[in-house]
Formats: sequence, C-alpha cells, structure tokens
Amino acid sequence: MKFVAVIRQVPDSESRLKIDAGRVDLSSATLILDQMDEYAVEEVIRLQEKHGGESVIVALGPERFEEAVRTALAMGADRAIHLVQEGYLDPITQAEALAEALRAEAPDVVLTGGQQADWDSQALGPAIAEALGWPVVTWTTALELEDGQARAKHDLDEGAEVVRVSLPAVFTTQQGLNEPRYPTLPGIMKAKKKEIRKIPISAASKVEVLEQSIQERSRLGKVLDGTKDPHAAASELIRLLHEEAKVI
Repeated sequence: MKFVAVIRQVPDSESRLKIDAGRVDLSSATLILDQMDEYAVEEVIRLQEKHGGESVIVALGPERFEEAVRTALAMGADRAIHLVQEGYLDPITQAEALAEALRAEAPDVVLTGGQQADWDSQALGPAIAEALGWPVVTWTTALELEDGQARAKHDLDEGAEVVRVSLPAVFTTQQGLNEPRYPTLPGIMKAKKKEIRKIPISAASKVEVLEQSIQERSRLGKVLDGTKDPHAAASELIRLLHEEAKVI
C-alpha cells in the first residue's frame, strides 16, 4: 500500500510578521511544517508501520518548502516529491496541480491538514479529493483500513460520526488523530540522504492577491468598577464578553 501526506510550510505562530509594499514579509519569520500537517505525516508513517508499503511526502510551494519536507522525512517518511512553484496559488489551483502528481503516485490514502495555518482555510483537502474524484473525510480523529475500505471517525457540530469509504480516499486531520513524533538525530541524518524529487511547475492562480495587511484590534480600554457592586460588575463583564467581544 502507499500512503501520502500533503504538507505545507507556514510561519510559526510566535513569529512577528510585517508588511512590505502591500505584501507580508516572511524574510525574518521562523517557518515550520504546518502543525496540522504533522498529524498527516505521523498518520501515514503509522499506517505504513501497520500495513506495510510506502510513506510519501508531497509538497507544493517555493524552494524554501524543502526545510519542511526534510522535517517530514526526518519523522520517518520514505521519500518526497516537491512541486516547486514560486508565488501565490489559490487552494483550487494547488489542488489541481497536486492531483496530477498524486494520480501518478496512485496512493491508497492521502492525508493533509484540516486547516492551513497561513490561509486559515479548510479548502485544500476537499479540493484535492474533488480534483481526483475520490471520497473525502474531513476533521478525522480515527482511521482504520480493512479490505480496500477505510473506517473513519470525524467531528460534527453535534458530536462525531463514524463513516466507511472506499479507497483510494482523502482524509483531513486534526488534533486527536495521533500524537506526532519528534524527529530524532538519527532520523535527521537519514533524512539528508532520502530522495526529494523536485518538479518545477508553472500554474496560473485563479485568484489575484491585490494587497495583504495584518489585522490589528484596538483596545477599548473599558474599566468596570467592582468595588461597590461586584455582582453587577461581573454580570456586565459577562455581557460584554458575550455581546461585544463575542468570546463566550
């Protein structure tokens, strides 16, 4: 069997970003393997360990993505394919380009992160499945393979459900599916010798980015005096958090 994890490289959540000429400047940012994609990498390695076969990493992005690819290989994946494309591509165009490479690999299972950290988007996994014409299970928290089918559990607003789909299929991941392993020093050394096949592509984005900005929220500076009537102040705080801040 063959198991593929589609990964991306994103800024670390602690990175301080800045805007230069209407674009986010990543030159000083720490870039990492998307944490949602770590669950995908871990799962393809576990599936390989259980069922045999091969675990493959596929990435689409600029040359700098190689660092994230090497991290995935250091975790234990066998080899990687890097579709090299500089510049922005929308999720649908990315999915179409990835689907072409995935068809050539003919995997049984494809996993990718349930949400892309830099886009704050859930589009990539379902778009890949649509481009391939395969079933998709999103927000997967458990996955078992048997007799050419997959039994998967995923979250719903009302709770969770268990579904069965025929393979090949696409699954998107989330916290709870597994606990990603850390790359070990021997794994990092082995990753330096593992194959990364680079394929230059030249896709045209369906979406044009006109300008990027960093969202900033100004503080309202409201102060509640709870010295005279603590109960009234607490009630007002709850109202503000619910109706204005919308955090509860």
